Amino acid sequence: MNYHIALLKGDGIGPEIVSAAVEVLDKVGEKFGHSFTYTELLAGGCAIDATGVPLPEETVKVCKESDSVLLGAVGGPKWDNLPGNLRPEQALLGIRSALKVYTNIRPATLFPALRTECPLREDIAAKGFDMVIVRELTGGMYFGEKGRREGKYGPEAYDTECYSVMEIERIGRVAFTMARKRGKKLVSIDKANILESSRLWRETMHRLAAENPDIAYSDMLVDNAAMQLVRNPSQFDVVVTSNMFGDILSDEASMITGSIGLLPSASLGDSKCGLYEPIHGSAPDIAGQNKANPIATILSAGMMLRYSFELNPEADCIDAAVAKVLNDGWRTADILGASTVKPLNTREMTDKILENL
Repeated sequence: MNYHIALLKGDGIGPEIVSAAVEVLDKVGEKFGHSFTYTELLAGGCAIDATGVPLPEETVKVCKESDSVLLGAVGGPKWDNLPGNLRPEQALLGIRSALKVYTNIRPATLFPALRTECPLREDIAAKGFDMVIVRELTGGMYFGEKGRREGKYGPEAYDTECYSVMEIERIGRVAFTMARKRGKKLVSIDKANILESSRLWRETMHRLAAENPDIAYSDMLVDNAAMQLVRNPSQFDVVVTSNMFGDILSDEASMITGSIGLLPSASLGDSKCGLYEPIHGSAPDIAGQNKANPIATILSAGMMLRYSFELNPEADCIDAAVAKVLNDGWRTADILGASTVKPLNTREMTDKILENL
């Protein structure tokens, strides 16, 4: 099989980590008899520098024609003073909307080899955890009406949280399906004691729960969820929540794994074409220095094989190689912890994973 992948390397460490993932994909292709062709496209700050906009029309066109999209990271202080509609981050919102991907799947797993790097208490880390956060991606405050106006106390800004029953139903059905494939346990996170949008969210999820009686379903308020993630993360299996809550909670979940440099993500819609990216940012302070951890992007490429191409053995191969490298004690600087080994750079970590495929 031949697959065409659009590459949005982006800014900062993006080009380095995407290139590492491409090497891994090509090696997997050699092992399993697949080929991958790539088209590099502009998105983010590099696109602003070249074209004046964060997401050129050509990028959108080629991405929509591709089998899938692999993204590095966008943004950096160079573009911080641009107006909101021209900031690099608008490329993320724009490509998600263009590809009609409304589900963001963010797994957070504590590798046994990294339990000493977990910032939680030793007895909590010893239990381990393996959860998936299913985040609604194209609704809520990030896409709601926003602006500035004259208010009661003078100039003010506003962002509107708005969800339809349809948007909640479709993300809810994804979450119930995923829970059925895992531990048959689903927690829905909202702020129903305060927000009307969350009350609609909860009502809709309860209706879906009645349709899925085989799934152990429960609600949790977002402030409690933030506490429970550090108190007892092993209680979670599949979590479903809104765009903003999912953004914040998945970043919290990433840090208790040992490093945000470990977590991949998949953004999916109704078509096979998905958007795959690490959840971390562009890390401009180490860009071009061969220091970045490529694992999150490499695992994102594995999620692409699994979810867009249905190549499960190939995805398992990548997951196993990463686990083997970590079990053998190899570390990049962000997951070095108290270890006395010399940290691997981006190139060296990529080579170790390639050796273990």
